[in-house]
Order: sequence, then structure tokens, then C-alpha cells
Amino acid sequence: MSDADWLSASFNHGWTYSQRIAAVDAGRGLVELLAVYYTHSSRDVWQQRLQAGQIRLNGELVRLDQLLASGDQVCWQRPPWLEAAVPASWEVIFDDGDLLVVNKPSGLPVIPGGGFLDHTLTGLLQRRCQLDGESRLPRPVHRLGRFTSGLLICARQRETRAKLSAMFRRATAGDQGCKKIYRALAHRNLNVHCDEVATIRVPIVQTAHPMVGKVWVAADSSRQHDSKQSESRVLTALSTVRLLERRQDADLLEVAIQTGRPHQIRIHLAAIGSPLIGDPLYGFDGQISSAATPGDGGYCLHAHRLLDVPYRKRLHGFTACSPRRLQMKTER
Repeated sequence: MSDADWLSASFNHGWTYSQRIAAVDAGRGLVELLAVYYTHSSRDVWQQRLQAGQIRLNGELVRLDQLLASGDQVCWQRPPWLEAAVPASWEVIFDDGDLLVVNKPSGLPVIPGGGFLDHTLTGLLQRRCQLDGESRLPRPVHRLGRFTSGLLICARQRETRAKLSAMFRRATAGDQGCKKIYRALAHRNLNVHCDEVATIRVPIVQTAHPMVGKVWVAADSSRQHDSKQSESRVLTALSTVRLLERRQDADLLEVAIQTGRPHQIRIHLAAIGSPLIGDPLYGFDGQISSAATPGDGGYCLHAHRLLDVPYRKRLHGFTACSPRRLQMKTER
């Protein structure tokens, strides 16, 4: 991409986070509950924000900790912060005025979160609509991680979004839905063969992590890290893996997912000894880095094909050209 294809780092206008106090939390302290609701910051940090005048209680600025009552409205007025530069262009795969399918570049968040508010695909789509005078904003019907490139479906009409979102939710749980096929660059694994399709059924579960509180991991590896993990949080997950090309320093894999669990491909490939090259969090033998978060990048993962997408009484299929590192030699 050229410089013109990037949105430069810049400050946003800040954001107000709001929380209504439930009856079960009545009588607890303001700073204590802020640390409970927003685990990314410690009680000491919330105390500093309170004293800096960033917290309002029922519309009034407060600077001293106090006990809360059921129904109280707590607002944190987060000051403007610097958002990193992101790719700002993408290939349009399909657009009929309602359905919009794009090839999202790696590095571009889909929706606000993880330190991003304006520098997102949804934010950029909104800007384009305003510049073009278009009243109907295309909104994503599913998600891709910031550093996952490839096919993302958006829709302008509310009814279309509702139908497709429901389909993707069913597919996430493993019910019948569209077929999702990815490409991934992984560490070489001689147990994965070109003439075989490997099936991975390792469940996924949350476990403790020092930087973000909880992360999703393979159930087997979570027991190594958190023996008290509740079994009720275990999610079934199903992936299939096929070796497309064995390289001197990597395996090019095709991964189809029948469920859509958080970070499923990264977790499943690590579980079978094929972690993504450059993945800072999920490593060999179920090892989870305490110095990385799920939102950190460095790996190559691409949503290559979506098949059997129901739209206007037909099943549609879409393909997004892979980045060069994820192309087979015969495709270059």
C-alpha cells in the first residue's frame, strides 16, 4: 500500500463509557466497582481518574470515592487518545446496493475496541458514506480480527443484516450455515500431510491471563494454567486442516471452520503443533505468552472463501485473493 492508502495516527475525541449499577452491587464502592466492570485498569488507576475529574455519578462530577446505590448511573469520560495508523483502502468483491463484500486488509479493526474508536472499518465506511451523500451505511454482519485479512460481509438494509447475522450466529455454534475457509502460514509440522485432511475437535475455554484478565485457549492447555476453570465455560469447536504447500520454513495451510469460536484457528493450529508463524500469544504445546494479548499481530491469516451464503433466495460464494505470502506458487 502507498501512504495514501493509510489513515495516519491521530487523536480521537474521547468517549464516554456508561454503567448502570445493579441491585446486587448496591453498597459497594465506586472505585471498587469501576475496577470490576473495567478490568483493564487497577483500582489505583481508577482512583487517579476519579481525582482527575473523569468520573460522573448520576450526571454530577465526583472526585471522592463513595458507596453506590441500585440504579446509579456511573460514567467515565475517557479523554482523547492517540489511535495508531491503519490501512484505509480495501478491494470490493461484491456490491449490489445492499450487500457489500470487501477484502479487508490486515491491521484494520472492524469495529471499535482494543484502543480503536474512529480508525475502524465501520468508521471509514461512515466517512465514505458522508462524503458520497449516501444515507444507508453498510454495517458488518460478522467480525474478523484486526490482523486477519479477507472476506467481510456488510449490509445496508436492516432486514438483510438481521438475516445474515442470525446465520453467522448459528454457524458460530456449529449449526448449519455458510462454509468459512481460511489460509494460514504456520510452523512446519511433519504430522500434517498433503493427502490428508486433519480434523481438530479440541474444545476452547477461558483461562487467567495477567494482561487482560482472561483469554481463550485450548481446553487441555487451560488446565495447565488454571486448574479451577469452570467446565460450564467450555465451548465445543471443530476445524479441518489441509496442507496446501510445504515450504522450507513454513506450511501453507487451508483451514475450514465449522464453528466460529474466539481465535479458533490460532488456538486449534497451536494445539496440533502448527502455531501461526509470528503469533505472539499462542505457541507450541499450548503455551500462552503472558507478555502478549489476543489483539497483538504478527501472523498471517486470511479469510479466503465464503460459500453457501444465503441472500435473495440464492446461495452465493465469494473469494478474496490472498496476500502474496499466502499464495501457492502456482497462483503467483
